Amino acid sequence: MSRFAKDRRVFFWEEPVHDSAAAQLAVRVCPTTGVHVIEPHLPVISAEQRTEQLRQMLEMFIESNGIHSPLLWFYTPMALEFLPSTLKPSTVIYDCMDELSMFRGAPPELRVFEQQLLNMADVVFTGGVSLYEFKRDMHKNIHPFPSGVDVAHFAKARVGQSNFAEHAHIPRPRLGFAGVIDERMDLDLLAGMARLRPDWHFVMIGPTAKIDPAALPRLENIDWLGMKNYSELPMYFAGWDVAIMPFALNDATRFISPTKTPEFLSAGLPVVSTPIRDVVRPYGDLGLAKIASTPEEFVEAADQAMMSGMCLKWRERADEFLKTLSWDSVWNGMHRLIHDSRSPKIPAARADSFAELAQETSARV
Repeated sequence: MSRFAKDRRVFFWEEPVHDSAAAQLAVRVCPTTGVHVIEPHLPVISAEQRTEQLRQMLEMFIESNGIHSPLLWFYTPMALEFLPSTLKPSTVIYDCMDELSMFRGAPPELRVFEQQLLNMADVVFTGGVSLYEFKRDMHKNIHPFPSGVDVAHFAKARVGQSNFAEHAHIPRPRLGFAGVIDERMDLDLLAGMARLRPDWHFVMIGPTAKIDPAALPRLENIDWLGMKNYSELPMYFAGWDVAIMPFALNDATRFISPTKTPEFLSAGLPVVSTPIRDVVRPYGDLGLAKIASTPEEFVEAADQAMMSGMCLKWRERADEFLKTLSWDSVWNGMHRLIHDSRSPKIPAARADSFAELAQETSARV
């Protein structure tokens, strides 16, 4: 969205927060990107009232800001629920980052709204190759775009201080994860690793969502540090020896393409992950991540990673591949497809271009 904002106004409409006695909008402009972030604040009301209230608020916002023929970018089909019928978009984009219908607590009407959105969309992007393969027959103009990475930002970890205040009480070796801690996390796997290696310390960063915090394993060598600012993450990564991705293998993770994989590699960290399809392919296949399923396999892989570190050859291979995942590269590809979607000729889907790119990178290095 920051790249979009370089040549047009961008309004990012957040999900509502139910913490206000009266409906109101909180609007802020990101000083570095110019993106307008709009957060609706509502009282606790029924679902029907919420939908109508959001529709009215959005309609008034559109009118007061002189928005005409906008490019509509959807991250969730549920936004259709309160979209004003008077809005006439010039282009509709569905950026399908996850198979939301498989997440815990997904509303039953989500699939209906998604079909409506697919019918409306001029172009569809998916957050990874496996999700593209699952949805490729649902739209004639659909393309996979695994998440990009700000390589320079996370590369600060390679030269950063490995011991800062919050790490001071945590002995090494440190194995870390950063991300949302929800039903996608295999907590039993994490606890099993911690029990197998009581002298290792597991640093877990991120908010807890849709699971009871009481369910988190409370072992002496697992540190739950909560949510941290994006700007702070390289400082934490600098103090870790291995990055772990102990994702559960369930419906919610069937099509995920974890952003953390390229972020950890950019930070110079060896990565050990469960066999998530979009991690195995391409990172595991290229030797850029170790794949493990059980606590025993995880600690063995982490042991090997700590013994060898991220050797120069490994780092060169990772850096070569990371060049293909810059946000500029992702945006340039999306921008071209958006432009092409407005013309009568629909370009052929990129099919397995990401997988093909991985093979090309492997051949080069």
